[in-house]
Amino acid sequence: MKFEGEIWQMRVINRVAIALLLVTVAGTAAVAKTYQSNVKFDSAVKVNGTVVKPGSYVAVFDDATNELSILKNHKVVAKTAVRLEQRDRKAKTTEVRQRVGGNESELLGITFSGSNQDVVVGQMGMQAGGNN
Repeated sequence: MKFEGEIWQMRVINRVAIALLLVTVAGTAAVAKTYQSNVKFDSAVKVNGTVVKPGSYVAVFDDATNELSILKNHKVVAKTAVRLEQRDRKAKTTEVRQRVGGNESELLGITFSGSNQDVVVGQMGMQAGGNN
């Protein structure tokens, strides 16, 4: 009888351990999100110093790392640090913002369709006072 009791206890412990593992994995998956959308650049655009040629790409934002990646054929062609800024309403479509200066265009940010936050390119300190 004692042997059967030990087996029963091990089964209960294993089930509890598996349940805790599933809760942990589900919690992690709920916290980390990535957003992606197809984007098109009509002219070359700089992303963190990298010139991205005109064409169709996939923009991917990872909120766990606060990084925006621009992909072509599943390969990263540019990556940059970003921050989120709250919007007053959700975006109806994916919006790409660029700054054009002279012959160059620079990516300022992206808002993904359905999101109430803007993904803004650049470091926090750059906006607050630059490089002192």
